Amino acid sequence: MKYYVYAKQIVLDDQVIDKAYLTIEDGKFGPILMEEPQDAPIKDYSQSIVAPGLVDTHIHGYKSHDVMDNDFEGIKVISEGLLSCGVTSWLPTTLTSSAQLLNDVCETIGNHYQEVTGAKIRGIFLEGPFFTEKYKGAQNPKYMSDPSVDKLAKWHELSQGLVNKIAIAPERQGVKEFIEFAKSKGVYTALAHSDATYEEAAAAVEAGANIFVHIYNGMSGLHHRNPGMVGAALSLDKVFAEMICDGHHVHPAAARVVTRARGPKETVLITDCMRAGGMGEGQSRLGEFEVVVKDGTARLKDTGNLAGSILELKQGVKNVVDWGLVSPAEALRMASLTPAQSVGIESVCGRIAPGYEADFIVVSDQLELEATYLDGELRYQA
Repeated sequence: MKYYVYAKQIVLDDQVIDKAYLTIEDGKFGPILMEEPQDAPIKDYSQSIVAPGLVDTHIHGYKSHDVMDNDFEGIKVISEGLLSCGVTSWLPTTLTSSAQLLNDVCETIGNHYQEVTGAKIRGIFLEGPFFTEKYKGAQNPKYMSDPSVDKLAKWHELSQGLVNKIAIAPERQGVKEFIEFAKSKGVYTALAHSDATYEEAAAAVEAGANIFVHIYNGMSGLHHRNPGMVGAALSLDKVFAEMICDGHHVHPAAARVVTRARGPKETVLITDCMRAGGMGEGQSRLGEFEVVVKDGTARLKDTGNLAGSILELKQGVKNVVDWGLVSPAEALRMASLTPAQSVGIESVCGRIAPGYEADFIVVSDQLELEATYLDGELRYQA
Protein backbone atom coordinates (compact mmCIF):
# COMPACT_ATOMS: atom_id res chain seq x y z
CA MET A 1 0.00 0.00 0.00
CA LYS A 2 1.46 3.31 -1.12
CA TYR A 3 0.30 6.90 -0.90
CA TYR A 4 1.70 10.39 -0.57
CA VAL A 5 1.12 13.14 1.97
CA TYR A 6 1.20 16.63 0.50
CA ALA A 7 1.97 19.18 3.21
CA LYS A 8 2.57 22.89 3.52
CA GLN A 9 5.63 21.99 5.59
CA ILE A 10 7.42 18.77 6.55
CA VAL A 11 9.57 18.92 9.69
CA LEU A 12 12.82 16.96 9.40
CA ASP A 13 15.81 16.63 11.77
CA ASP A 14 17.55 19.83 10.72
CA GLN A 15 15.34 21.48 8.13
CA VAL A 16 11.75 22.21 7.17
CA ILE A 17 10.71 21.40 3.61
CA ASP A 18 7.94 23.51 2.10
CA LYS A 19 5.19 22.23 -0.19
CA ALA A 20 6.42 18.70 -0.68
CA TYR A 21 5.13 15.15 -1.03
CA LEU A 22 6.06 12.59 1.63
CA THR A 23 6.02 8.97 0.44
CA ILE A 24 4.30 6.41 2.70
CA GLU A 25 4.73 2.81 1.57
CA ASP A 26 3.89 -0.35 3.50
CA GLY A 27 3.65 1.60 6.73
CA LYS A 28 7.10 3.20 6.37
CA PHE A 29 8.42 6.56 5.28
CA GLY A 30 9.90 6.80 1.79
CA PRO A 31 11.52 9.69 -0.04
CA ILE A 32 10.23 13.27 -0.13
CA LEU A 33 9.36 14.53 -3.61
CA MET A 34 9.03 18.12 -4.77
CA GLU A 35 7.09 17.30 -7.97
CA GLU A 36 3.56 15.92 -7.82
CA PRO A 37 3.74 12.12 -8.17
CA GLN A 38 1.30 10.25 -10.42
CA ASP A 39 1.63 6.64 -9.25
CA ALA A 40 -0.42 6.60 -6.01
CA PRO A 41 -3.14 8.54 -4.15
CA ILE A 42 -2.28 11.83 -2.43
CA LYS A 43 -3.61 12.97 0.96
CA ASP A 44 -3.96 16.71 0.89
CA TYR A 45 -2.66 18.54 3.96
CA SER A 46 -1.69 21.60 1.95
CA GLN A 47 -2.70 23.94 4.80
CA SER A 48 -0.91 21.95 7.49
CA ILE A 49 2.45 20.95 8.97
CA VAL A 50 3.54 17.30 9.04
CA ALA A 51 5.94 16.34 11.83
CA PRO A 52 7.25 13.19 13.52
CA GLY A 53 4.94 11.56 16.03
CA LEU A 54 5.65 12.90 19.51
CA VAL A 55 7.75 10.87 21.98
CA ASP A 56 6.89 11.17 25.69
CA THR A 57 9.79 9.80 27.74
CA HIS A 58 8.27 10.67 31.13
CA ILE A 59 4.60 9.79 31.63
CA HIS A 60 2.95 7.90 34.50
CA GLY A 61 -0.61 7.56 33.29
CA TYR A 62 -3.59 8.88 31.36
CA LYS A 63 -7.34 8.30 31.05
CA SER A 64 -7.74 7.09 34.66
CA HIS A 65 -4.98 4.47 34.44
CA ASP A 66 -1.49 4.43 35.95
CA VAL A 67 1.59 2.39 35.10
CA MET A 68 1.88 1.43 38.80
CA ASP A 69 -1.55 -0.25 38.74
CA ASN A 70 0.33 -3.20 37.19
CA ASP A 71 -2.63 -3.80 34.89
CA PHE A 72 -1.72 -4.23 31.25
CA GLU A 73 -5.28 -3.56 30.12
CA GLY A 74 -4.83 -0.11 31.64
CA ILE A 75 -1.52 0.32 29.78
CA LYS A 76 -3.41 -0.42 26.56
CA VAL A 77 -5.94 2.32 27.38
CA ILE A 78 -3.10 4.79 27.98
CA SER A 79 -1.45 3.74 24.71
CA GLU A 80 -4.65 4.32 22.71
CA GLY A 81 -5.44 7.59 24.49
CA LEU A 82 -2.01 9.04 23.77
CA LEU A 83 -2.77 9.12 20.04
CA SER A 84 -5.15 12.01 20.75
CA CYS A 85 -2.18 13.86 22.31
CA GLY A 86 -0.04 13.43 19.19
CA VAL A 87 2.14 10.85 20.99
CA THR A 88 3.15 7.78 18.98
CA SER A 89 5.99 6.50 21.22
CA TRP A 90 6.36 6.56 25.02
CA LEU A 91 8.15 5.20 28.06
CA PRO A 92 5.75 3.96 30.73
CA THR A 93 7.06 5.62 33.88
CA THR A 94 7.05 4.13 37.37
CA LEU A 95 7.10 5.78 40.81
CA THR A 96 9.16 5.22 43.94
CA SER A 97 7.62 2.08 45.44
CA SER A 98 8.49 -1.30 46.92
CA ALA A 99 11.05 -3.40 45.07
CA GLN A 100 8.41 -6.12 44.70
CA LEU A 101 5.84 -3.89 42.98
CA LEU A 102 8.54 -2.52 40.68
CA ASN A 103 9.57 -6.13 39.93
CA ASP A 104 5.99 -6.95 39.01
CA VAL A 105 5.45 -3.84 36.86
CA CYS A 106 8.69 -4.40 34.94
CA GLU A 107 7.78 -8.03 34.33
CA THR A 108 4.23 -7.23 33.20
CA ILE A 109 5.32 -4.58 30.72
CA GLY A 110 8.27 -6.64 29.49
CA ASN A 111 5.99 -9.61 28.79
CA HIS A 112 3.23 -7.70 27.05
CA TYR A 113 4.52 -4.38 25.65
CA GLN A 114 4.20 -5.49 22.03
CA GLU A 115 0.46 -6.02 22.51
CA VAL A 116 -0.37 -2.31 22.57
CA THR A 117 -2.09 -1.04 19.44
CA GLY A 118 -1.77 2.71 20.11
CA ALA A 119 1.36 4.68 20.98
CA LYS A 120 4.31 2.30 20.97
CA ILE A 121 6.20 1.37 24.13
CA ARG A 122 9.90 2.09 23.53
CA GLY A 123 11.25 1.36 27.00
CA ILE A 124 10.50 1.79 30.70
CA PHE A 125 11.51 4.80 32.81
CA LEU A 126 12.06 3.99 36.49
CA GLU A 127 11.53 7.31 38.29
CA GLY A 128 13.05 6.27 41.61
CA PRO A 129 13.34 4.82 44.16
CA PHE A 130 16.92 6.08 44.66
CA PHE A 131 15.99 9.62 45.65
CA THR A 132 16.45 12.11 48.52
CA GLU A 133 13.67 12.67 51.02
CA LYS A 134 14.07 16.47 51.08
CA TYR A 135 12.89 16.73 47.48
CA LYS A 136 10.51 13.79 47.53
CA GLY A 137 7.80 15.67 45.62
CA ALA A 138 4.84 13.33 45.22
CA GLN A 139 7.02 10.24 45.77
CA ASN A 140 6.87 8.08 48.89
CA PRO A 141 10.05 8.57 51.01
CA LYS A 142 9.64 5.29 52.88
CA TYR A 143 10.90 3.42 49.82
CA MET A 144 13.88 5.69 49.10
CA SER A 145 17.41 4.33 49.40
CA ASP A 146 20.89 4.43 47.92
CA PRO A 147 21.19 3.09 44.36
CA SER A 148 21.33 -0.70 44.13
CA VAL A 149 23.01 -2.40 41.18
CA ASP A 150 21.30 -5.67 42.13
CA LYS A 151 17.83 -4.13 42.02
CA LEU A 152 18.43 -2.48 38.65
CA ALA A 153 19.82 -5.76 37.29
CA LYS A 154 16.63 -7.51 38.44
CA TRP A 155 14.30 -4.88 36.93
CA HIS A 156 16.23 -4.93 33.67
CA GLU A 157 16.09 -8.72 33.52
CA LEU A 158 12.38 -8.95 34.41
CA SER A 159 11.53 -6.36 31.75
CA GLN A 160 13.48 -8.40 29.17
CA GLY A 161 15.83 -5.48 28.65
CA LEU A 162 13.06 -2.92 28.21
CA VAL A 163 14.15 -0.72 31.14
CA ASN A 164 16.22 1.98 29.42
CA LYS A 165 16.07 4.98 31.78
CA ILE A 166 16.33 5.37 35.55
CA ALA A 167 16.41 8.49 37.73
CA ILE A 168 18.56 8.80 40.84
CA ALA A 169 19.70 11.51 43.28
CA PRO A 170 23.42 12.13 42.69
CA GLU A 171 24.27 12.76 46.37
CA ARG A 172 23.39 9.18 47.32
CA GLN A 173 26.10 6.59 48.05
CA GLY A 174 27.46 4.39 45.25
CA VAL A 175 26.31 6.64 42.40
CA LYS A 176 29.40 6.31 40.18
CA GLU A 177 29.38 2.49 40.23
CA PHE A 178 25.63 2.46 39.70
CA ILE A 179 25.77 4.75 36.64
CA GLU A 180 28.60 2.70 35.13
CA PHE A 181 26.58 -0.49 35.61
CA ALA A 182 23.46 1.12 34.13
CA LYS A 183 25.48 2.23 31.12
CA SER A 184 26.76 -1.32 30.61
CA LYS A 185 23.12 -2.43 30.32
CA GLY A 186 22.12 0.34 27.91
CA VAL A 187 20.17 2.16 30.63
CA TYR A 188 20.34 5.97 30.60
CA THR A 189 20.73 7.59 34.03
CA ALA A 190 18.72 10.70 34.81
CA LEU A 191 19.10 12.94 37.87
CA ALA A 192 16.09 13.95 39.94
CA HIS A 193 14.42 14.52 43.33
CA SER A 194 17.74 15.65 44.73
CA ASP A 195 19.40 18.18 47.04
CA ALA A 196 22.77 17.63 45.33
CA THR A 197 25.42 20.31 45.07
CA TYR A 198 26.62 21.41 41.67
CA GLU A 199 29.76 19.33 42.21
CA GLU A 200 27.81 16.16 43.06
CA ALA A 201 25.63 16.58 39.97
CA ALA A 202 28.70 17.23 37.81
CA ALA A 203 30.37 14.08 39.15
CA ALA A 204 27.30 12.03 38.21
CA VAL A 205 27.36 13.50 34.69
CA GLU A 206 31.08 12.76 34.46
CA ALA A 207 30.22 9.14 35.33
CA GLY A 208 27.68 9.01 32.51
CA ALA A 209 24.35 10.52 33.64
CA ASN A 210 22.85 12.60 30.83
CA ILE A 211 19.34 13.82 31.76
CA PHE A 212 18.01 16.25 34.37
CA VAL A 213 14.41 15.30 35.16
CA HIS A 214 11.70 18.02 35.14
CA ILE A 215 14.16 20.89 35.61
CA TYR A 216 13.51 23.23 38.57
CA ASN A 217 11.03 20.79 40.12
CA GLY A 218 12.26 18.44 42.85
CA MET A 219 15.84 19.70 42.91
CA SER A 220 18.19 22.11 44.68
CA GLY A 221 17.79 25.54 43.12
CA LEU A 222 20.23 27.96 41.54
CA HIS A 223 22.07 30.26 43.93
CA HIS A 224 25.02 32.36 42.80
CA ARG A 225 27.30 30.82 45.46
CA ASN A 226 25.80 27.33 45.27
CA PRO A 227 24.59 26.59 41.73
CA GLY A 228 22.95 23.32 42.82
CA MET A 229 21.14 20.89 40.53
CA VAL A 230 19.51 23.68 38.51
CA GLY A 231 22.89 25.31 37.87
CA ALA A 232 24.28 21.97 36.73
CA ALA A 233 21.30 21.33 34.47
CA LEU A 234 21.72 24.73 32.83
CA SER A 235 25.49 24.78 32.44
CA LEU A 236 27.03 21.31 32.06
CA ASP A 237 27.94 20.14 28.57
CA LYS A 238 26.10 17.45 26.64
CA VAL A 239 23.15 16.86 28.94
CA PHE A 240 19.41 17.07 28.39
CA ALA A 241 16.99 19.04 30.54
CA GLU A 242 13.40 17.77 30.74
CA MET A 243 10.76 20.44 31.18
CA ILE A 244 7.03 20.33 32.00
CA CYS A 245 5.60 23.24 30.02
CA ASP A 246 2.07 23.39 31.41
CA GLY A 247 2.46 26.93 32.79
CA HIS A 248 2.20 25.65 36.38
CA HIS A 249 5.42 23.69 36.96
CA VAL A 250 7.69 26.27 35.31
CA HIS A 251 7.07 29.97 34.71
CA PRO A 252 7.43 30.88 31.00
CA ALA A 253 10.37 33.18 31.84
CA ALA A 254 12.13 30.32 33.66
CA ALA A 255 11.42 28.11 30.64
CA ARG A 256 13.08 30.77 28.47
CA VAL A 257 16.22 30.50 30.62
CA VAL A 258 16.34 26.75 29.92
CA THR A 259 15.78 27.01 26.16
CA ARG A 260 18.45 29.71 25.93
CA ALA A 261 20.97 27.78 28.04
CA ARG A 262 20.41 24.30 26.60
CA GLY A 263 18.94 25.15 23.21
CA PRO A 264 16.12 23.23 21.54
CA LYS A 265 18.44 20.29 20.80
CA GLU A 266 19.01 19.59 24.51
CA THR A 267 15.63 20.64 25.95
CA VAL A 268 13.18 17.74 26.21
CA LEU A 269 9.46 18.44 26.48
CA ILE A 270 7.75 15.89 28.72
CA THR A 271 4.37 15.73 30.44
CA ASP A 272 4.95 13.85 33.74
CA CYS A 273 1.23 13.20 33.23
CA MET A 274 -0.59 11.08 35.82
CA ARG A 275 -3.82 9.08 35.66
CA ALA A 276 -6.04 12.18 35.81
CA GLY A 277 -4.81 13.34 32.40
CA GLY A 278 -7.71 13.57 29.95
CA MET A 279 -10.28 13.12 32.74
CA GLY A 280 -11.22 16.67 33.80
CA GLU A 281 -11.38 18.02 37.37
CA GLY A 282 -12.04 15.96 40.49
CA GLN A 283 -10.44 13.47 42.88
CA SER A 284 -7.63 11.19 41.74
CA ARG A 285 -4.61 9.27 43.03
CA LEU A 286 -0.88 9.17 42.37
CA GLY A 287 0.66 5.99 43.74
CA GLU A 288 -0.49 5.79 47.37
CA PHE A 289 -1.49 9.47 47.62
CA GLU A 290 -4.83 11.24 47.23
CA VAL A 291 -4.79 13.97 44.59
CA VAL A 292 -7.12 16.84 43.73
CA VAL A 293 -7.31 17.98 40.10
CA LYS A 294 -8.37 21.60 39.72
CA ASP A 295 -7.50 24.67 37.63
CA GLY A 296 -5.19 22.74 35.31
CA THR A 297 -3.09 21.16 38.08
CA ALA A 298 -2.92 17.90 40.02
CA ARG A 299 -1.99 18.50 43.67
CA LEU A 300 -1.55 16.26 46.71
CA LYS A 301 -4.68 16.51 48.84
CA ASP A 302 -2.83 16.84 52.16
CA THR A 303 0.00 19.26 51.21
CA GLY A 304 -1.10 21.01 48.03
CA ASN A 305 2.19 20.07 46.35
CA LEU A 306 2.13 19.45 42.61
CA ALA A 307 1.66 15.74 41.90
CA GLY A 308 2.75 15.22 38.34
CA SER A 309 0.66 16.98 35.72
CA ILE A 310 -2.39 16.54 33.54
CA LEU A 311 -0.53 18.01 30.57
CA GLU A 312 -0.94 16.54 27.09
CA LEU A 313 2.29 16.72 25.10
CA LYS A 314 0.66 18.48 22.13
CA GLN A 315 -0.24 21.35 24.50
CA GLY A 316 3.33 21.58 25.81
CA VAL A 317 4.51 21.99 22.20
CA LYS A 318 1.96 24.73 21.58
CA ASN A 319 2.80 26.49 24.85
CA VAL A 320 6.53 26.95 24.20
CA VAL A 321 5.70 28.56 20.84
CA ASP A 322 2.92 30.72 22.32
CA TRP A 323 5.40 31.85 25.01
CA GLY A 324 7.77 33.00 22.27
CA LEU A 325 10.58 30.61 23.21
CA VAL A 326 11.19 28.66 20.00
CA SER A 327 9.90 28.19 16.46
CA PRO A 328 7.13 25.67 15.69
CA ALA A 329 9.64 23.28 14.10
CA GLU A 330 11.95 23.51 17.12
CA ALA A 331 9.05 22.89 19.50
CA LEU A 332 7.97 19.83 17.54
CA ARG A 333 11.52 18.42 17.62
CA MET A 334 11.77 19.11 21.38
CA ALA A 335 8.88 16.65 21.78
CA SER A 336 10.02 14.05 19.24
CA LEU A 337 13.65 13.82 18.08
CA THR A 338 15.24 15.33 21.20
CA PRO A 339 13.49 13.05 23.74
CA ALA A 340 14.25 10.06 21.51
CA GLN A 341 17.95 11.03 21.44
CA SER A 342 18.01 11.49 25.23
CA VAL A 343 17.41 7.75 25.70
CA GLY A 344 19.00 6.42 22.52
CA ILE A 345 15.84 5.42 20.67
CA GLU A 346 16.22 7.84 17.73
CA SER A 347 17.00 4.85 15.52
CA VAL A 348 13.34 3.75 15.78
CA CYS A 349 11.27 6.89 16.38
CA GLY A 350 11.20 10.66 16.64
CA ARG A 351 12.01 11.50 13.03
CA ILE A 352 10.70 11.45 9.50
CA ALA A 353 13.29 9.54 7.46
CA PRO A 354 13.21 6.78 4.82
CA GLY A 355 12.76 3.32 6.33
CA TYR A 356 11.34 4.54 9.64
CA GLU A 357 7.86 3.45 10.72
CA ALA A 358 5.44 6.08 9.41
CA ASP A 359 4.40 7.50 12.78
CA PHE A 360 3.57 11.16 12.22
CA ILE A 361 1.23 13.98 13.15
CA VAL A 362 -0.52 16.73 11.23
CA VAL A 363 -0.86 20.11 12.95
CA SER A 364 -2.19 23.52 11.99
CA ASP A 365 -0.08 26.68 11.81
CA GLN A 366 -1.24 27.33 15.39
CA LEU A 367 0.00 23.83 16.37
CA GLU A 368 -3.47 22.43 16.96
CA LEU A 369 -3.38 18.66 16.43
CA GLU A 370 -5.40 17.63 13.36
CA ALA A 371 -4.41 13.98 12.89
CA THR A 372 -2.15 11.21 14.22
CA TYR A 373 -0.86 8.41 11.98
CA LEU A 374 0.67 5.16 13.19
CA ASP A 375 2.48 2.92 10.67
CA GLY A 376 0.95 5.08 7.95
CA GLU A 377 -2.62 4.53 9.18
CA LEU A 378 -4.85 7.38 10.30
CA ARG A 379 -5.53 6.57 13.95
CA TYR A 380 -6.80 9.88 15.34
CA GLN A 381 -8.55 12.80 13.72
CA ALA A 382 -9.51 15.99 15.55
